[in-house]
Amino acid sequence: MDINKSLLLPNNDLKSDIKTPFLIGVAGGTASGKSTVCKKIMEQLGQADMEQAQRQVVTISQDSFYRELTVAEKAKAQKGLFNFDHPDAFNENLMYDTLQEILKGKIVEVPCYDYRSNSLDHENKLTIYPADVVLFEGILVFYFPKIRDLFHMKLFVDTDSDTRLARRVPRDINERGRDLDAVLTQYMTFVKPAFEEFCSPTKKFADVIIPRGADNTVAIDLIVQHIRDFLNVCSRHGSSTNLANCKNAEHEHSQTNGIGFRDPDTFMAIRRYSSLCKELTTKENIFFGINKTKTQH
Repeated sequence: MDINKSLLLPNNDLKSDIKTPFLIGVAGGTASGKSTVCKKIMEQLGQADMEQAQRQVVTISQDSFYRELTVAEKAKAQKGLFNFDHPDAFNENLMYDTLQEILKGKIVEVPCYDYRSNSLDHENKLTIYPADVVLFEGILVFYFPKIRDLFHMKLFVDTDSDTRLARRVPRDINERGRDLDAVLTQYMTFVKPAFEEFCSPTKKFADVIIPRGADNTVAIDLIVQHIRDFLNVCSRHGSSTNLANCKNAEHEHSQTNGIGFRDPDTFMAIRRYSSLCKELTTKENIFFGINKTKTQH
């Protein structure tokens, strides 16, 4: 009998069922703290030190979906003259297809991005195993409509431009081998204008806006608690009771006050997720941004 490789763990054990993950998009400007927010969520959920194949929560960077540059574009990139903050810098179709595979419970591999050579490192790939929660972070994760519509929840990390620049300069110099003049020139020429044109407008699509990024511990704690509630449900009932299904079930059973759920804890967890966005955006909640301009789509 042929066995789909998507159902196999690294030790070739057959998985009992397929996980359809709860997909969370995390957007924000350069050096806003997107990856740090994801890291803190992973740490608080006890996932950061686990083996990749055993994690219930995984993080993927949009940087893994930069498209391959032409020879001429590589030459520009080496001089800091290529715009990596423009939507055209990304492989939209590959990004969409990969997320679709993840939502189907498939095992996927994504290359790491080498910031020094401005290219994808296909020899060092990150294997993404089926998980209950997938965090997908990047500057333009809400820009592409068909990708934006895949997310079950959308977070925007909102940090002021001075702080972001102050973070980006030492990061690019120390970690990415750039010099100060090149960093500042690239920021003023490409990064800042692209943020204002492409990234900042996508804030209106966010369910939750997190001011001050990873420094907003109250926001992160509350989001973590809601994710933890659902992970507890998934652990008790198996991956067939996954977060996406919980969300859909909440809608289907909202008029029955939970009739049809044998486990009251399951229903309560579903209700807690339903109230998350309301809780995070109430006028009285001083820790979160209030999205008054959200567009229905």
